[in-house]
Amino acid sequence: MKTPDSRFYCPNIQSGRVTLDENESAHAVKVCRAALGDVLELCDGQGHFAVGTIVTADPKACQVEISKVETPKPQRPLLNLAIACLKDDALEEVVFHAAQTEIGSITFLRTDYSQEPKNSDLHKLVRRSELKSLVSLKQSKKPWLTEICGPVEFREWLKGYRGDLILCDIDGEKTAPKEVTDKLNYTDTNGACNEASTPITLLVGPEGGFSPDEIRMTREFTGGKSYALNLGNTRLRARTAAIVALGKLL
Repeated sequence: MKTPDSRFYCPNIQSGRVTLDENESAHAVKVCRAALGDVLELCDGQGHFAVGTIVTADPKACQVEISKVETPKPQRPLLNLAIACLKDDALEEVVFHAAQTEIGSITFLRTDYSQEPKNSDLHKLVRRSELKSLVSLKQSKKPWLTEICGPVEFREWLKGYRGDLILCDIDGEKTAPKEVTDKLNYTDTNGACNEASTPITLLVGPEGGFSPDEIRMTREFTGGKSYALNLGNTRLRARTAAIVALGKLL
């Protein structure tokens, strides 16, 4: 009996026998060479883990027997990322790296200065980003799948958003607000996140930043608290800024 050094995605984790989809089945049986009786680590991206024993080593429909489901972190992460649409493959690069951290979602924003890929179908971009988020979920072995949202107009998104905002801005504070980091690190005596905490969204603009009007709207936001965070003394590309900002908060 062996356990492949990988985690497999199974959206319907439950005690008993389950069947992995064709992609996960092929990864287990063909790539990892898992066989009858081997043990697979499973996750559903919704805070649950399980260990399953292979009962049918079919590369198209691998079946595993699950005896126990674990829920180490029942609450979705409070921190989210909202980033302006970027050109080329920059958004996919951001997703691949950012989704390895414990953030709840990544939203693509259409801003005044955003540069969307030329002649690109953003639905395809979103789908590719969703696949990268799934790869990051399994690679990082975290409990929650980072959701991919948008693209959506910045003003429309801000109008419907309720929670705290952290704007990456040259005029911001050098360190993350203590009340924000305290909220992100809070757990009760049972190890669960604070259910009453409001979400926190990190705002990263396009190359050239948010427009003056967008910055004003963020600072005047009334749906929650608004902060500004300085990322250092050098000018960063948007894709770099997103990762640096997450590093200051997580």
